[in-house]
Amino acid sequence: MKISIVIPIYNEEESVEALYEKIVNTMKKLPYDYEIIAVDDGSTDNTFNKLKEIASKDKHLKVISFKRNYGQTAAMFAGFQHASGDIVITMDADLQNDPADIPILIEKINEGYDVVSGWRKDRKDPFFSRTLPSKIANYIISNATGVYLHDYGCSLKAYKKDIAKNFRLYGDMHRFLPALAKGLGAKITEVPVSHHPRLYGKSKYGIGRTVRVILDIFLVKFLNDYINKPLYAFGGIGFVLFGLGFLSGLYLTYDKFVNHQEIGQRPLLFLTVLLIISGLQFISTGIIAEVIIRTYYESQDIKPYRIKDAINIEPIDEN
Repeated sequence: MKISIVIPIYNEEESVEALYEKIVNTMKKLPYDYEIIAVDDGSTDNTFNKLKEIASKDKHLKVISFKRNYGQTAAMFAGFQHASGDIVITMDADLQNDPADIPILIEKINEGYDVVSGWRKDRKDPFFSRTLPSKIANYIISNATGVYLHDYGCSLKAYKKDIAKNFRLYGDMHRFLPALAKGLGAKITEVPVSHHPRLYGKSKYGIGRTVRVILDIFLVKFLNDYINKPLYAFGGIGFVLFGLGFLSGLYLTYDKFVNHQEIGQRPLLFLTVLLIISGLQFISTGIIAEVIIRTYYESQDIKPYRIKDAINIEPIDEN
């Protein structure tokens, strides 16, 4: 069995050597072949040169360097696409995740799970700016997606190859991978993992991303429940609006012809027309979305990134 370790990296020149050594020390104790796929997400410091130097001495380290900064989601997607292992492990490059926890994740995968998510039970981050928003987001995501995890934001996760290879990631979807895996029929669990204070640099994330996370929740909900049947989502809303407008119209009709009331200037008449039109628009949007989805499934597989350099690995055709 082979293990692929995917690491998105952005401006972590102080951390990469220590991280590499920790991973190698852990993997040497395990009876598995392995590869480390470091995806340099357009770093502007000396990160790529340090990775290049290490890779020249160890073929286990494979380096992908983006032409510019595309974001963590694109970096993870590139790593998944280029991974050749039976199990794919993801982790951060800032030394806050501990490579010593990798065997725990592999053990859970071997028990029959498709996805194992790390849980930073004793988190070493500022409470109000990082931990509290994360707890709120985890609660909302868990209830919205039906995949109940304590720590969606922990990058230390393990995936079976067939799950990792079937992800199609865009935007900032990396934090929702377990929920997306659910849509692929994955069996998911979580395990407590170690978490260390950041030693170098500063976090690339902050409280400002909370709004983006909330917006992405709606997208994940749609992708999991309605991506193959968007008419059910839009049509359902449209049917309710149209139904309310229709009932309101019946009431106004009764009021005019039975009670002989003037309805021409009544606000309810305008509301009725608005509800009916809105309902029809939502239903029409659902039909259009159905056509777009059909086109999507028949379209080319275009990657959301462009590779500048690759070391010890053959880049996949980017179309």
